[in-house]
Amino acid sequence: MKVCENCKSVFKKHLENCCYCNTKLLIPKKTDEFLKKFLEIDDKILKRFKEVRKETIKEAKKRLIKKGGLKAIGIAGSARGQFDMAAESSNSEFLLIQALEELKKNKVKTELISLRKFNIKPCKACYSTTNTQCHFYCSCYPRGSATGDDMSNILYDKILEADIIIFATPVNNFKMSTMMSLFLDRCISLDGSLAPADPRATKNKELNIKHTKFVEIMADEGIPGSGFFRRFNGKTAGVIVTGHEEGAAMVISSLFMTLNHFGMVFAPWSNVYAMSSITNPTYKDKKIVTSQEHIDDVKKMTINAYEMAKKLKEKPHEWSYDYSAN
Repeated sequence: MKVCENCKSVFKKHLENCCYCNTKLLIPKKTDEFLKKFLEIDDKILKRFKEVRKETIKEAKKRLIKKGGLKAIGIAGSARGQFDMAAESSNSEFLLIQALEELKKNKVKTELISLRKFNIKPCKACYSTTNTQCHFYCSCYPRGSATGDDMSNILYDKILEADIIIFATPVNNFKMSTMMSLFLDRCISLDGSLAPADPRATKNKELNIKHTKFVEIMADEGIPGSGFFRRFNGKTAGVIVTGHEEGAAMVISSLFMTLNHFGMVFAPWSNVYAMSSITNPTYKDKKIVTSQEHIDDVKKMTINAYEMAKKLKEKPHEWSYDYSAN
């Protein structure tokens, strides 16, 4: 990294002058004295920044030690339930269950997570302020507190433990379901976020901007966890989408881009879309969408995901990304 001593901005090494004030950029000497002066912080704050870095490096090392058998979770994004208003079970969830059953045949520990059964509150977009305004665990809904939700208290830990995650959603208005979108928005806390610099005042914007700059300066590509830590990195993904008509390709593309940028790994033929037809009435969808043809496709997709996860389990790998940015 390079820094501007005039306006305190941090830049990539290839730049010569500051984009904001045109001052010549310097390569910082990462001493405590430099960091305190450049970031305008004291010994106590610098010590806390270093503690967060140390904790995250420890977390990264622990993640690469994968003991025991494979674990898989299926994320069902449908709002429809047999005993609810629709009076009919979810097609996408039915296919997801077939995928999990196929994994069980290979002695994979599985769990179905139906998002409609969980209390998940909306993301408040802290990340858009500065990277370290968003924390892990999510500090908007603190784990174990009166304001915590099921994402903080339950689901983050299930994601961390999983080697394989299969996402299943219906097409709603040419997009993924509202609950799947809500779930993915809250997953931003897993995608690079760190512990708060000040646990008692987690949304201290001025301090968090300084923490972000500290991470940018101190990130070392040779040390996993030394920068922004992406916790989906290397997990294997599969995607199932069902719908009455057009929209499946858009939903799969959106899911693929999101999950790929989270750092998830995709085996070949890692998605299945089961569609009915605009010429059929909707009450005929279930027989078409849950047909044996689609079940067979889901099983093939699942085996590909299993084989990919097994190879990664046998030889854990830290996939490369820019630790200094997110």
